[in-house]
Amino acid sequence: MGGDEKDLLIHIRTHNTNLKKRLLDYSRRYPAICQQTDADPETGCMEFDIEKGWFSFRLTAPCSEKRRRAASEAAKAAPQ
Repeated sequence: MGGDEKDLLIHIRTHNTNLKKRLLDYSRRYPAICQQTDADPETGCMEFDIEKGWFSFRLTAPCSEKRRRAASEAAKAAPQ
C-alpha cells in the first residue's frame, strides 16, 4: 500500500489470493470507488486504487499460546 496524506486514493499491491478476490469483486461492484490498475500473470500480483475511507485494515496483537490452545480446543469441540 502506498501514497501520502494528500492523496485521495490508496494504492494496494498484493499477492494475497483472498485479498485479490475481495478487491476484484469490490472493484466490479463499485467501479466509481475502486479500480484494478494492474495485474501480473507471471507473479500473480494485482494492483488496485481505492478511494480513501473505503479501505481499512487492523493490526492485532499475537495471541498467547494459552489462548491459541483454548481456541483450537473450542473449534475441535464445536459441532460441524
